[in-house]
Amino acid sequence: MSLTLNDWIARAERREVHVAIIGLGYVGLPLALLFAEEGIRVTGFDIDPQKVASLNAGRSYIHRVEPTAIAAAQAAGFTATTDIAKLHACDAILICVPTPLHPDHTPDMSFVTSTIEALAPYTRIGQLIVLESTTYPGTTDEIIVPTLERLGPPGTQVLRNPEAAPAKNRHPEGSEGYASLPLNSEEATLTGLLVAFSPEREDPGNTTTSRRDIPKVIGGVDSLATAAAVALYSTIFTRTVTVSSPAAAEMTKLLENIYRGVNIALVNELKQLCLAMGIDIWEVIDAASTKPFGFQAFYPGPGIGGHCIPVDPFYLSWRARQFNQPTRFIELAGQVNEAMPAFVLRTIEHALEHKGKTLAASSILILGIAYKRDVDDLRESPALTLFDLLERTGAQVAYNDPFFPTVGRGRHYKLETASTPLEQVSTFDCVVLVTDHTAYNIPALVAASKLFIDTRNATRGLTSPNIIRC
Repeated sequence: MSLTLNDWIARAERREVHVAIIGLGYVGLPLALLFAEEGIRVTGFDIDPQKVASLNAGRSYIHRVEPTAIAAAQAAGFTATTDIAKLHACDAILICVPTPLHPDHTPDMSFVTSTIEALAPYTRIGQLIVLESTTYPGTTDEIIVPTLERLGPPGTQVLRNPEAAPAKNRHPEGSEGYASLPLNSEEATLTGLLVAFSPEREDPGNTTTSRRDIPKVIGGVDSLATAAAVALYSTIFTRTVTVSSPAAAEMTKLLENIYRGVNIALVNELKQLCLAMGIDIWEVIDAASTKPFGFQAFYPGPGIGGHCIPVDPFYLSWRARQFNQPTRFIELAGQVNEAMPAFVLRTIEHALEHKGKTLAASSILILGIAYKRDVDDLRESPALTLFDLLERTGAQVAYNDPFFPTVGRGRHYKLETASTPLEQVSTFDCVVLVTDHTAYNIPALVAASKLFIDTRNATRGLTSPNIIRC
């Protein structure tokens, strides 16, 4: 049975599409729940059988995802599986797999390439395939499309419509940007795969902005893919924004996060200068924030974490070198932010020296191992780097985090230890606040500590000779 673009869009609008989401982590699982809330059938795919078993048993492994949300999704038809062959029955395949860095700061695309290679044999004409993972410009055109055509069923092709010259307009209703369609293309029979890139915009811990209200950027390989993706995402997002190509969408994601990374690096560097000059950087930022134009507040810290901000600058700088284009400004920002845990280490060392102690003979408690306040996410957390740096000095290091009763092994860490109860704070030579979870009673912790290193300005307004702000 032939399928036209109009058919595809109509099925999406009637919530009759079957959506597959590959990668049920911090991005994929919340996305699956959004579709399920709309009554859209969702099948989740993951290579981790424990995650699949947990979800099918109605259990959540992400703090901000309640078991009731899993149960509601199951009532709407949500299931999880490790069987990639079941993708053949799905109308749309959304890929939300990790895109980390290699130790040499080059992109690790192994999760993306292995996923595309695994799913390609189970594709069929008329399917929409969208990569959501953060990546460098050119990934969709240079990896996704060729792999699908090479490993898909005989005759597999990705639809490319050279007649669809991008033009600024609004099509369909509720979207904006570049989404021009050639005349009568809605009636055209879909003879291949629809492929697009649409970057995730998750903000863990954000309780003020609904996921539905975060505009969804979409760039299709051609206008037909863009239109199909807009129809799909419009079922769960209030606003969609289309761009002229997957590469433009890929660059959009990098720009968003590099913008933040560069500005955080700026205030991190200014913080160190202000400390040397005896100036309160937080007071300065507050004062500058009163300007009603031309300034946006960014705040310093012990380093940056999460998947995107620490990673994206290196994705782009790696790609830029292939075009012989230097990105010195971006690379410098990445270096400044990466160096912040070492700056905290030096602060701890100097503070202990003033008390007549050395790092090697000291016990250190890190408060907050997650990368961000009130999230259960360890990805690229500066606390992990600081933990490692401290251990290398010979210090005895422990941590406390209400979101992590235990920490095992990860890609770049192997703590294999349990959270230390806060009742033991007074037994440590130094307490370092790295992540300022709201559960922490800061005045009480300061009072119980022999030495309190504050990297988050959480002690503002408190006076104690044992507080060192850095």
